[in-house]
Amino acid sequence: MERTQVVIAGAGLAGIVTALDLLDSGRKIIMLERSPSFRLGGLARDSFGGIFIAGSPEQKRLGIPDSADQALKDWLATACFEKSDEWPRRWAELYTAASRSSVYDYLQGHGIRFFPFVHWVERGLFGPGNTYPRFHMVWGTGKRLVDRLLERLESHPARKNLEIRFLHKVTGLLSSHGRITGCNGVIEGNAEKNSAFEAGGDFQIQADHVVLASGGIGGSLEKVREFWGQGNPPATILNGSYPTADGLLHDVAASAGARITHLNRMWNYAAGVRHPRPLFENHGLSLVPPKTALWVNARGQRIGPLPLITAYDTKYLVDRICEEPGGYSWQILNRKIALKELAVSGSEFNDAIRDRRIFAFLWTLLRGNKKLVDDLCAHCPDFIVASSVPELVEKMNRTDSTSPLRVDGELLKQEIEKYDRAILTKGSFQNDEQLRRIQHLRRYRGDRLRTLKKQPIVARDALPLIAIRESILSRKSLGGIQTNLDCAVLDRSGQPIAGLLAVGEAAGFGGGGIHGKAALEGTFLGGCILTGRRAAAAITGRTIS
Repeated sequence: MERTQVVIAGAGLAGIVTALDLLDSGRKIIMLERSPSFRLGGLARDSFGGIFIAGSPEQKRLGIPDSADQALKDWLATACFEKSDEWPRRWAELYTAASRSSVYDYLQGHGIRFFPFVHWVERGLFGPGNTYPRFHMVWGTGKRLVDRLLERLESHPARKNLEIRFLHKVTGLLSSHGRITGCNGVIEGNAEKNSAFEAGGDFQIQADHVVLASGGIGGSLEKVREFWGQGNPPATILNGSYPTADGLLHDVAASAGARITHLNRMWNYAAGVRHPRPLFENHGLSLVPPKTALWVNARGQRIGPLPLITAYDTKYLVDRICEEPGGYSWQILNRKIALKELAVSGSEFNDAIRDRRIFAFLWTLLRGNKKLVDDLCAHCPDFIVASSVPELVEKMNRTDSTSPLRVDGELLKQEIEKYDRAILTKGSFQNDEQLRRIQHLRRYRGDRLRTLKKQPIVARDALPLIAIRESILSRKSLGGIQTNLDCAVLDRSGQPIAGLLAVGEAAGFGGGGIHGKAALEGTFLGGCILTGRRAAAAITGRTIS
């Protein structure tokens, strides 16, 4: 039996921020991580690094008149909280009020900088989502975000007070006289010589506080299906998280009396494709879908009556595709569209931004991301390339041989021709909702650079044609362990469980569901940072700005 002051179960972004702030007060910490050391930082390391901030200097330089009050109005309109969602609502109020001081200024203080253009996502399908652009991209993606905070951990004057142990799986909590007093678990595989324990052994650690920072349930497709919301889950779901994000500590917390809320609310993505070099079963990537592409169902029919286009409402895209035959979709485009508009969400396939190579990034912005398009066309099994529509259809049906649904070649040809005619129609007579939305997107400078103005699909100078088979991709849990504003885990009667805290995705990014029914994006990383800081402040008795 060991003893320390704080145990943090999970070494993702929320756990790292908690540890960093705790070191400022000299606390002794043991951080336990189920994954190997190269996973340090969790899903945040692989992310794009976008963070929701209202009232930033970048917004002001761009003339964006944002405020915490407007951000809260947008958040509440999107979340649609229920009367019982007291803590999620209070966390939403806290986040929008504190995103500038407790998140933006905090990261700036640690030497983290943001891309000068603020991205505008989740604009809202028919009414405001994000009234203004708020998606602030870390210059260097999520990898830079995590690496910089780890650098600050390693150089901290009290670094000797922190021990990080990998392949340590927490399976239970210790308690005494109504208080959580530590945790126990097992060491899986080779413990990488990072502790004195033998691989495969058990461990028990006593602590004054245990912080659960273990992520959500998105890495377990079984749990994703179990807690699926309305309707039935699609037959194919790709894993956009890690298999270790399986909800184990949600179950452990529930066994200790914690209240778990809203696990049926998830933030999945519509444009998932199989990873060209998968690291685990059903490993998927989330594409940033090209806005000019034609989005069709498994039979080749354009999805409607409202055409699908990204940047407005991610949840609607997922729900709408799940209503279609087979629960998956195709995007039809050409190489010119792909070079200009196609992207993959995350740090792995955005090396110019990740490595902070400004001239390389500007080159891809102006000339297209040839490296990415060539890689996916050559190695991703969901990318189909052809020189004509009949050839494309033949390859689509051959590749999709496991599905009973077949692409109707004549139907797809008619849909493409109709869309191309609309694109080539003189502007004053153009009457297509997708094209109207593209025009709207291009009015903002941040989108104009990445969106073509008027590009038909079948065009000799834009060949070859490309079809992308897209499946629903699991990603983040909007619900989780319910907490108060000090990140104390609440029991089923709403009272704090002494000695137990939860942060990040494990806590639904705050309160067991800070987002309500839908998110405004960028609030996931921001929620990890804010909850980590609040937990450390509650343990140490300090206040944060």
